[in-house]
Amino acid sequence: MHPDTATSLNNLAVLYSFQGKYAEAEPLHQRALAIREQQLGPMHPDIATSLNNLAALYKEQGKYAETEPLYQRALVICEQQPGPMYNTAHSLHNLAALYDAQGKCAEAEPLYQRALAIREQQLGPMHPDIADSLNNLAGLYQTQGKYAEAEPLYQRALNICEQQLGLMHSSTAASLNNLAALYHAQGKYAEAEPLYQRALAIREQQLGPLHPDIAQGLNNIAALYHAQGKYDEAEPLYRRALAICEQQLGPMHPNTANCLNNLAGLYQTQGKYAEAEPLYQQALMINEQTLGGAHSLTRSVLQNYAFLLRELGREAEAYALEAKGSVAENHLETLR
Repeated sequence: MHPDTATSLNNLAVLYSFQGKYAEAEPLHQRALAIREQQLGPMHPDIATSLNNLAALYKEQGKYAETEPLYQRALVICEQQPGPMYNTAHSLHNLAALYDAQGKCAEAEPLYQRALAIREQQLGPMHPDIADSLNNLAGLYQTQGKYAEAEPLYQRALNICEQQLGLMHSSTAASLNNLAALYHAQGKYAEAEPLYQRALAIREQQLGPLHPDIAQGLNNIAALYHAQGKYDEAEPLYRRALAICEQQLGPMHPNTANCLNNLAGLYQTQGKYAEAEPLYQQALMINEQTLGGAHSLTRSVLQNYAFLLRELGREAEAYALEAKGSVAENHLETLR
Protein backbone atom coordinates (compact mmCIF):
# COMPACT_ATOMS: atom_id res chain seq x y z
CA MET A 1 0.00 0.00 0.00
CA HIS A 2 2.97 2.34 -0.54
CA PRO A 3 2.28 5.61 -2.43
CA ASP A 4 4.79 4.49 -5.09
CA THR A 5 2.49 1.56 -5.81
CA ALA A 6 -0.29 4.05 -6.49
CA THR A 7 1.97 5.88 -8.93
CA SER A 8 2.70 2.65 -10.84
CA LEU A 9 -0.99 1.75 -10.91
CA ASN A 10 -1.84 5.21 -12.20
CA ASN A 11 0.76 5.00 -14.96
CA LEU A 12 -0.52 1.63 -16.17
CA ALA A 13 -4.08 2.90 -16.05
CA VAL A 14 -3.16 5.92 -18.19
CA LEU A 15 -1.60 3.57 -20.75
CA TYR A 16 -4.74 1.42 -20.90
CA SER A 17 -6.90 4.51 -21.24
CA PHE A 18 -4.80 5.74 -24.17
CA GLN A 19 -5.32 2.37 -25.83
CA GLY A 20 -9.09 2.57 -25.28
CA LYS A 21 -8.97 -0.27 -22.72
CA TYR A 22 -11.30 1.51 -20.33
CA ALA A 23 -12.46 -1.61 -18.47
CA GLU A 24 -8.85 -2.43 -17.61
CA ALA A 25 -7.97 1.16 -16.67
CA GLU A 26 -10.83 1.87 -14.25
CA PRO A 27 -9.97 -0.57 -11.41
CA LEU A 28 -6.34 0.55 -11.51
CA HIS A 29 -7.28 4.21 -11.15
CA GLN A 30 -9.68 3.29 -8.33
CA ARG A 31 -7.03 1.25 -6.52
CA ALA A 32 -4.47 4.05 -6.88
CA LEU A 33 -6.99 6.51 -5.42
CA ALA A 34 -7.78 4.20 -2.49
CA ILE A 35 -4.09 3.76 -1.65
CA ARG A 36 -3.44 7.49 -1.73
CA GLU A 37 -6.49 8.23 0.43
CA GLN A 38 -5.36 5.70 3.02
CA GLN A 39 -1.68 6.70 3.01
CA LEU A 40 -1.87 10.46 2.43
CA GLY A 41 -5.25 11.59 3.75
CA PRO A 42 -8.29 12.97 1.89
CA MET A 43 -6.89 16.44 1.12
CA HIS A 44 -3.41 15.64 -0.25
CA PRO A 45 -2.65 17.06 -3.73
CA ASP A 46 -1.98 13.54 -5.03
CA ILE A 47 -5.61 12.70 -4.24
CA ALA A 48 -6.66 15.47 -6.61
CA THR A 49 -4.44 13.94 -9.29
CA SER A 50 -6.10 10.54 -8.91
CA LEU A 51 -9.56 12.09 -8.87
CA ASN A 52 -8.80 14.01 -12.07
CA ASN A 53 -7.45 10.88 -13.76
CA LEU A 54 -10.45 8.73 -12.84
CA ALA A 55 -12.82 11.53 -13.83
CA ALA A 56 -11.07 11.88 -17.22
CA LEU A 57 -11.60 8.15 -17.82
CA TYR A 58 -15.32 8.47 -17.09
CA LYS A 59 -15.58 11.60 -19.24
CA GLU A 60 -13.98 9.78 -22.17
CA GLN A 61 -16.75 7.19 -21.92
CA GLY A 62 -19.49 9.79 -21.65
CA LYS A 63 -20.21 8.91 -18.01
CA TYR A 64 -20.77 12.53 -17.07
CA ALA A 65 -22.77 11.86 -13.90
CA GLU A 66 -19.83 9.91 -12.45
CA THR A 67 -17.30 12.47 -13.71
CA GLU A 68 -18.63 15.70 -12.23
CA PRO A 69 -18.35 14.94 -8.48
CA LEU A 70 -14.77 13.74 -8.94
CA TYR A 71 -13.72 16.91 -10.75
CA GLN A 72 -15.52 19.02 -8.16
CA ARG A 73 -13.79 17.23 -5.28
CA ALA A 74 -10.41 17.64 -6.99
CA LEU A 75 -11.10 21.36 -7.37
CA VAL A 76 -11.93 21.74 -3.67
CA ILE A 77 -8.65 20.03 -2.73
CA CYS A 78 -6.62 22.26 -5.06
CA GLU A 79 -8.31 25.45 -3.88
CA GLN A 80 -7.40 24.64 -0.27
CA GLN A 81 -3.70 24.11 -0.96
CA PRO A 82 -1.30 26.95 -0.07
CA GLY A 83 0.99 28.55 -2.60
CA PRO A 84 0.61 29.04 -6.36
CA MET A 85 -2.72 28.17 -7.92
CA TYR A 86 -1.49 26.18 -10.95
CA ASN A 87 -3.35 23.04 -9.91
CA THR A 88 -6.51 25.04 -9.23
CA ALA A 89 -6.42 26.38 -12.79
CA HIS A 90 -5.97 22.84 -14.11
CA SER A 91 -8.97 21.58 -12.12
CA LEU A 92 -11.08 24.52 -13.24
CA HIS A 93 -10.21 23.67 -16.82
CA ASN A 94 -11.19 20.02 -16.33
CA LEU A 95 -14.58 20.87 -14.86
CA ALA A 96 -15.18 23.49 -17.56
CA ALA A 97 -14.32 20.97 -20.28
CA LEU A 98 -16.85 18.54 -18.80
CA TYR A 99 -19.59 21.17 -18.95
CA ASP A 100 -18.42 22.12 -22.44
CA ALA A 101 -18.78 18.50 -23.61
CA GLN A 102 -22.36 18.47 -22.30
CA GLY A 103 -23.25 21.73 -24.03
CA LYS A 104 -23.49 23.56 -20.68
CA CYS A 105 -21.82 26.65 -22.05
CA ALA A 106 -23.09 28.99 -19.33
CA GLU A 107 -21.47 26.82 -16.66
CA ALA A 108 -18.25 26.26 -18.61
CA GLU A 109 -17.43 29.84 -19.61
CA PRO A 110 -16.78 31.39 -16.16
CA LEU A 111 -14.59 28.41 -15.21
CA TYR A 112 -12.50 28.74 -18.37
CA GLN A 113 -12.22 32.49 -17.76
CA ARG A 114 -11.17 32.00 -14.14
CA ALA A 115 -8.54 29.43 -15.15
CA LEU A 116 -7.21 31.89 -17.73
CA ALA A 117 -7.11 34.73 -15.19
CA ILE A 118 -5.19 32.59 -12.66
CA ARG A 119 -2.64 31.54 -15.25
CA GLU A 120 -2.13 35.09 -16.51
CA GLN A 121 -1.60 36.31 -12.95
CA GLN A 122 0.69 33.46 -11.94
CA LEU A 123 2.61 32.94 -15.16
CA GLY A 124 2.42 36.13 -17.21
CA PRO A 125 0.67 36.83 -20.53
CA MET A 126 3.06 34.85 -22.75
CA HIS A 127 3.38 31.54 -20.90
CA PRO A 128 2.46 28.46 -22.97
CA ASP A 129 -0.22 27.50 -20.45
CA ILE A 130 -1.97 30.75 -21.35
CA ALA A 131 -2.25 29.46 -24.92
CA ASP A 132 -3.95 26.32 -23.60
CA SER A 133 -6.56 28.40 -21.75
CA LEU A 134 -7.11 30.66 -24.73
CA ASN A 135 -7.66 27.66 -26.99
CA ASN A 136 -10.20 26.21 -24.57
CA LEU A 137 -12.20 29.40 -24.25
CA ALA A 138 -12.06 29.96 -28.01
CA GLY A 139 -13.32 26.42 -28.57
CA LEU A 140 -16.30 27.14 -26.34
CA TYR A 141 -17.12 30.27 -28.35
CA GLN A 142 -16.73 28.34 -31.59
CA THR A 143 -19.18 25.70 -30.37
CA GLN A 144 -21.71 28.46 -29.82
CA GLY A 145 -21.09 29.95 -33.26
CA LYS A 146 -19.39 33.00 -31.75
CA TYR A 147 -16.71 33.02 -34.40
CA ALA A 148 -15.79 36.70 -33.98
CA GLU A 149 -15.02 36.11 -30.30
CA ALA A 150 -13.13 32.86 -30.95
CA GLU A 151 -10.77 34.00 -33.72
CA PRO A 152 -8.65 36.56 -31.76
CA LEU A 153 -8.22 34.06 -28.92
CA TYR A 154 -7.02 31.35 -31.29
CA GLN A 155 -4.68 33.83 -32.97
CA ARG A 156 -3.25 34.98 -29.65
CA ALA A 157 -2.71 31.34 -28.61
CA LEU A 158 -0.91 30.64 -31.87
CA ASN A 159 1.30 33.71 -31.41
CA ILE A 160 2.28 32.60 -27.89
CA CYS A 161 3.15 29.09 -29.05
CA GLU A 162 5.20 30.30 -31.99
CA GLN A 163 7.15 32.80 -29.87
CA GLN A 164 7.63 30.73 -26.74
CA LEU A 165 7.85 27.18 -28.06
CA GLY A 166 8.91 27.61 -31.68
CA LEU A 167 7.45 27.13 -35.11
CA MET A 168 7.79 23.35 -35.03
CA HIS A 169 6.41 22.55 -31.56
CA SER A 170 3.48 20.20 -31.08
CA SER A 171 1.53 22.93 -29.25
CA THR A 172 2.03 25.21 -32.23
CA ALA A 173 0.57 22.46 -34.40
CA ALA A 174 -2.44 22.20 -32.07
CA SER A 175 -3.05 25.95 -32.26
CA LEU A 176 -2.76 25.90 -36.04
CA ASN A 177 -5.25 23.05 -36.16
CA ASN A 178 -7.70 24.92 -33.93
CA LEU A 179 -7.60 28.08 -36.01
CA ALA A 180 -7.97 26.01 -39.18
CA ALA A 181 -11.02 24.27 -37.71
CA LEU A 182 -12.60 27.66 -37.01
CA TYR A 183 -12.11 28.72 -40.63
CA HIS A 184 -13.36 25.31 -41.78
CA ALA A 185 -16.55 25.75 -39.74
CA GLN A 186 -17.14 29.08 -41.45
CA GLY A 187 -16.59 27.66 -44.93
CA LYS A 188 -13.30 29.58 -45.30
CA TYR A 189 -11.61 26.63 -46.95
CA ALA A 190 -8.79 28.60 -48.57
CA GLU A 191 -7.75 29.96 -45.18
CA ALA A 192 -8.14 26.61 -43.40
CA GLU A 193 -6.17 24.34 -45.72
CA PRO A 194 -2.65 25.80 -45.34
CA LEU A 195 -3.05 25.84 -41.55
CA TYR A 196 -4.15 22.19 -41.51
CA GLN A 197 -1.27 21.30 -43.82
CA ARG A 198 1.28 23.13 -41.68
CA ALA A 199 -0.03 21.48 -38.50
CA LEU A 200 0.24 18.05 -40.14
CA ALA A 201 3.78 18.72 -41.36
CA ILE A 202 4.89 19.70 -37.85
CA ARG A 203 3.39 16.58 -36.33
CA GLU A 204 4.91 14.30 -38.97
CA GLN A 205 8.35 15.80 -38.32
CA GLN A 206 8.05 15.74 -34.53
CA LEU A 207 6.14 12.48 -34.04
CA GLY A 208 6.79 10.39 -37.12
CA PRO A 209 4.35 9.27 -39.82
CA LEU A 210 2.48 6.70 -37.72
CA HIS A 211 1.61 8.60 -34.54
CA PRO A 212 -2.13 8.72 -33.72
CA ASP A 213 -2.01 12.54 -33.87
CA ILE A 214 -1.12 12.19 -37.55
CA ALA A 215 -4.42 10.40 -38.09
CA GLN A 216 -6.25 13.37 -36.62
CA GLY A 217 -4.47 15.74 -38.98
CA LEU A 218 -5.22 13.54 -41.96
CA ASN A 219 -8.89 13.32 -41.00
CA ASN A 220 -9.10 17.10 -40.75
CA ILE A 221 -7.69 17.70 -44.22
CA ALA A 222 -9.79 14.89 -45.66
CA ALA A 223 -12.92 16.41 -44.12
CA LEU A 224 -12.00 19.76 -45.68
CA TYR A 225 -11.70 18.14 -49.12
CA HIS A 226 -14.89 16.17 -48.50
CA ALA A 227 -16.78 19.39 -47.79
CA GLN A 228 -15.54 20.84 -51.08
CA GLY A 229 -16.53 17.79 -53.11
CA LYS A 230 -12.87 16.79 -53.66
CA TYR A 231 -13.65 13.14 -53.05
CA ASP A 232 -10.65 11.67 -54.86
CA GLU A 233 -8.35 13.75 -52.65
CA ALA A 234 -10.22 12.96 -49.44
CA GLU A 235 -10.37 9.17 -49.75
CA PRO A 236 -6.65 8.32 -49.50
CA LEU A 237 -6.29 10.60 -46.48
CA TYR A 238 -9.22 8.97 -44.70
CA ARG A 239 -7.78 5.55 -45.56
CA ARG A 240 -4.31 6.47 -44.28
CA ALA A 241 -5.81 7.79 -41.03
CA LEU A 242 -7.74 4.54 -40.60
CA ALA A 243 -4.60 2.44 -41.18
CA ILE A 244 -2.67 4.43 -38.55
CA CYS A 245 -5.40 4.04 -35.93
CA GLU A 246 -5.82 0.32 -36.58
CA GLN A 247 -2.06 -0.23 -36.35
CA GLN A 248 -1.25 2.07 -33.44
CA LEU A 249 -4.41 1.97 -31.32
CA GLY A 250 -5.96 -1.31 -32.38
CA PRO A 251 -9.11 -2.34 -34.27
CA MET A 252 -11.41 -1.71 -31.28
CA HIS A 253 -10.36 1.82 -30.33
CA PRO A 254 -12.93 4.66 -30.55
CA ASN A 255 -10.53 6.61 -32.79
CA THR A 256 -10.58 3.68 -35.21
CA ALA A 257 -14.38 3.84 -35.15
CA ASN A 258 -14.22 7.56 -35.93
CA CYS A 259 -12.04 6.88 -38.97
CA LEU A 260 -14.43 4.20 -40.18
CA ASN A 261 -17.36 6.57 -39.73
CA ASN A 262 -15.58 9.29 -41.71
CA LEU A 263 -14.75 7.00 -44.60
CA ALA A 264 -18.29 5.63 -44.61
CA GLY A 265 -19.63 9.16 -44.77
CA LEU A 266 -17.48 9.87 -47.82
CA TYR A 267 -18.79 6.77 -49.59
CA GLN A 268 -22.35 7.64 -48.65
CA THR A 269 -21.96 11.13 -50.13
CA GLN A 270 -20.85 9.50 -53.38
CA GLY A 271 -23.73 7.03 -53.37
CA LYS A 272 -21.38 4.10 -52.71
CA TYR A 273 -23.78 2.54 -50.24
CA ALA A 274 -22.39 -0.99 -50.46
CA GLU A 275 -18.97 0.28 -49.40
CA ALA A 276 -20.37 2.56 -46.69
CA GLU A 277 -22.65 0.13 -44.85
CA PRO A 278 -20.07 -2.34 -43.46
CA LEU A 279 -17.94 0.55 -42.26
CA TYR A 280 -20.85 2.05 -40.33
CA GLN A 281 -21.64 -1.38 -38.90
CA GLN A 282 -18.06 -1.87 -37.74
CA ALA A 283 -17.83 1.65 -36.26
CA LEU A 284 -21.10 1.16 -34.41
CA MET A 285 -19.99 -2.17 -33.00
CA ILE A 286 -16.70 -0.70 -31.74
CA ASN A 287 -18.37 2.24 -30.04
CA GLU A 288 -21.09 0.11 -28.47
CA GLN A 289 -18.49 -2.22 -26.98
CA THR A 290 -16.01 0.42 -25.83
CA LEU A 291 -18.19 3.45 -25.05
CA GLY A 292 -21.68 2.03 -24.63
CA GLY A 293 -24.87 2.57 -26.59
CA ALA A 294 -25.72 5.89 -24.92
CA HIS A 295 -22.44 7.67 -25.68
CA SER A 296 -22.70 10.66 -28.02
CA LEU A 297 -20.19 9.16 -30.46
CA THR A 298 -22.16 5.90 -30.58
CA ARG A 299 -25.39 7.80 -31.22
CA SER A 300 -23.73 9.84 -33.95
CA VAL A 301 -22.64 6.73 -35.87
CA LEU A 302 -26.07 5.18 -35.31
CA GLN A 303 -27.78 8.24 -36.78
CA ASN A 304 -25.47 8.21 -39.80
CA TYR A 305 -26.15 4.53 -40.42
CA ALA A 306 -29.90 5.03 -40.02
CA PHE A 307 -29.79 7.82 -42.59
CA LEU A 308 -27.97 5.49 -44.99
CA LEU A 309 -30.64 2.83 -44.48
CA ARG A 310 -33.34 5.34 -45.33
CA GLU A 311 -31.52 6.32 -48.49
CA LEU A 312 -31.62 2.63 -49.41
CA GLY A 313 -35.36 2.50 -48.72
CA ARG A 314 -34.91 0.26 -45.66
CA GLU A 315 -37.13 2.32 -43.39
CA ALA A 316 -38.01 -0.51 -41.00
CA GLU A 317 -34.35 -1.25 -40.32
CA ALA A 318 -33.61 2.44 -39.77
CA TYR A 319 -36.49 2.74 -37.32
CA ALA A 320 -35.35 -0.36 -35.40
CA LEU A 321 -31.83 0.99 -35.19
CA GLU A 322 -33.01 4.34 -33.85
CA ALA A 323 -35.29 2.61 -31.36
CA LYS A 324 -32.29 0.65 -30.10
CA GLY A 325 -30.40 3.90 -29.59
CA SER A 326 -33.33 5.45 -27.75
CA VAL A 327 -33.48 2.51 -25.36
CA ALA A 328 -29.78 2.91 -24.56
CA GLU A 329 -30.15 6.65 -23.99
CA ASN A 330 -33.21 6.20 -21.79
CA HIS A 331 -31.36 3.59 -19.75
CA LEU A 332 -28.54 6.09 -19.18
CA GLU A 333 -31.03 8.69 -17.98
CA THR A 334 -32.48 6.13 -15.56
CA LEU A 335 -29.02 5.35 -14.19
CA ARG A 336 -28.38 9.02 -13.57
